[in-house]
Amino acid sequence: MNKIYLDNAATTPLLEEVIDAMVDTMKMNFGNPSSTHSFGQEAKILIENVRRQVADYLHVTPAEIIFTSCGTESNNMIIKSSVEHLGVERIISSPMEHKCVSESILDMKNRKGVEVAYIRPNEKGDIDLNKLEELLKGSDKKTLVSLMHANNEIGNIVDIKKIAQICKENNALFHSDTVQTMAHMNLDFSDIPVDFASCSAHKFHGPKGIGFAFIRKSSGLKGIITGGPQERSLRAGTENVAGIAGLGKALELSLNNMEAYTHHMQDIKQYTIDRVAAEIPEVKFNGRSSEADNSLYTVVSLLLPYKNPLIGLQLDMKGIAVSQGSACSSGASKPSMVMMMVLSEDEMDNGTPLRVSFSHKTTKNEIDAFVDALKEISKDFVIENTNVEHR
Repeated sequence: MNKIYLDNAATTPLLEEVIDAMVDTMKMNFGNPSSTHSFGQEAKILIENVRRQVADYLHVTPAEIIFTSCGTESNNMIIKSSVEHLGVERIISSPMEHKCVSESILDMKNRKGVEVAYIRPNEKGDIDLNKLEELLKGSDKKTLVSLMHANNEIGNIVDIKKIAQICKENNALFHSDTVQTMAHMNLDFSDIPVDFASCSAHKFHGPKGIGFAFIRKSSGLKGIITGGPQERSLRAGTENVAGIAGLGKALELSLNNMEAYTHHMQDIKQYTIDRVAAEIPEVKFNGRSSEADNSLYTVVSLLLPYKNPLIGLQLDMKGIAVSQGSACSSGASKPSMVMMMVLSEDEMDNGTPLRVSFSHKTTKNEIDAFVDALKEISKDFVIENTNVEHR
């Protein structure tokens, strides 16, 4: 069976060049970067070169890039340290954030008594920036705003530059989960006054277990993992040298090929939308995921016009990998918070959400096979107006 992978928002396959870079590093740069001898200093130089590479991409200083294990660790560190060390008493966020953000916020609410305000999105998943401004002006408490750049389930993109400016005008800190956009879009943090951002290498064909946090040097944020002085004393522990090398190579490939990769995935995404709509006319596209200008080109979110909680398993049995939610909540029996925000109760009761996500390796033949499989599965269902009955 030829297997088809359409779950790139969860993770992307490692590129051969990335594997080679990591293997070479494990062979040649095994020294501890904190050691003063040549073995350690060679590993340290490799780390600093990648740090400088990331900083150049974001137009920031190398000292503002802190290597972590992933976006989840970065988001936890930023949110919790903002409360612990920066005196944040209030957090404004959205119900549609990734679980690592929403759970970190709830932890700070429960353990530290932080006030939390949520901006409820509309049925398209859009955040009302006027509401954000209203909330910021309504309190003198030191506030952190945490809003993701692009949603991992429906692909909606927010205007982080405008949000950052609103926060700056109201003396609030701004954190954005940029895991889905880092290395997929041009980001200039010298122009976008965001205070904190996060990254996971495995979202752009790098290894799992490595990411970074962008921490604006003027913020004064401190680390929550203590021990040694690694990562400017913001993240103690021996660095993942091979992982950092893999992140650097994956970032290099992504940036050098960004225009070609973007064009390819935009084409694949539109092809997917057209094919699914033609074969299953009653399908709905969730959020802004079917719009070229307002959503991430790597993701399309479908609502199939029938209830079939086993569809992910059925597609997997045909060798096709997709997601019925984010990777962190795909084992849950209830709909994700994102789906609860953008779908009506009737749609959730009678429809089946499905996330399809692409990489530059995705082909139209793979999309054809996916749509054919979807069409075959759909034959087992009868659609009558808005009500669905299983045969």
